[in-house]
This record gives sequence, C-alpha cells and structure tokens, in this order.
Amino acid sequence: MRINPLLASTLLLLTLSACSGVEIQPALIDEFAAGNYHYYKWRTDPLPNAAGSSDPLYALDPIIRQEVNADLQSKGYVLDDTQAQFTVDYLFAMGMLQGEQSELASNIAPYPGVVPNRRIDQASVDNAIALGGVKETNNIVIQFNDRSSNRTVWRVTITKIVEDANNIDISGLEKNLKNVIIKALHSLPTIAAQ
Repeated sequence: MRINPLLASTLLLLTLSACSGVEIQPALIDEFAAGNYHYYKWRTDPLPNAAGSSDPLYALDPIIRQEVNADLQSKGYVLDDTQAQFTVDYLFAMGMLQGEQSELASNIAPYPGVVPNRRIDQASVDNAIALGGVKETNNIVIQFNDRSSNRTVWRVTITKIVEDANNIDISGLEKNLKNVIIKALHSLPTIAAQ
C-alpha cells in the first residue's frame, strides 16, 4: 500500500504536535467570520523595556506581536490603525494545572491487593509521581474584539506545562511560539485582497 505524501506529512505533523506539550483551545469562528473583518490594530502598545528586565513577558511581547501580525497578514488582514474593524490583544498568565491522580496512573491502586504475574516496577511508580500533583503552566490568550462594540468576537487559549521555569531560551522560544501561533490561528478565515 502506498501512502500519499500529503497524508504522510499530515500524520507526521499531528504526531509532532501531540508530543509538543502545548494545548490549543480555539473558540468557534462563526461570530468573527460573520463580521467580515479586513482591517485590524493592536489594542495596546508594545511593552517598553527600558530597564532591560528579564521577565518572560518582556521577551514574549515582541515575539507574539510579530508572529500574530505575520499570520494575520498572510491571511489577507491589514494592520491599519485608522481603518481597523477589530482589535487584537493577548493576555499572558502563569497558572497551575492538576495532574493525574497517582492512584489513577498506570497499575498503582490506592488499596492493597494482589495481581497475579504483575509486579509494580519503579518506572510505573516514577510515572505516577510525575503525572500526579500540580504542574505550573504558561497561558496565552489571543483575543479579537470588535472595535465599534468592544465585544470579544474570537479568542484562542494556548497552555503549555512549564518544564524548566529558570531556563528561558529566547531563540527556542521564538521558534516554538511561531509554530504554536500558526496552529492557534489556523481556523481564521483567509480573505481576498481588496
């Protein structure tokens, strides 16, 4: 059986995205698509970093703006402050996510018992501990608001479990965030050039 190259690349993309540790939750696109939007502007100005802060938000701000602009413009939207029909903004927040309860992980049960021909190995115990408990997350919400009514017309939530909060790799962050934003904005309609 021959596999179509497009099917193979799609399966590879799905496999890689499943392993990325990033969860993307877009809202329904119906209300945004019905607005027939073409022009947009940013709701807030870029964050100034005159003091040279190493806070992750200052590193994220220019990358988010650059990647959202690039994706929207590739879909035909025009960044124009005077003609803007909708505004773009984002929220960044750290959060906590409850992991899998240790008694539900693998073959570890909360009550004593005997399972014939099955012993609890250290890897199963380690997995239960790693999956149990609270995990720190970084969350980005990209939101579009109708400019005249200031009503939210579309949003997408991006959540990633923080693996090493003390190590911020800007070059890796830019590449990863670009791929995530492309996936997050994937459902937006492409418009014809005016």
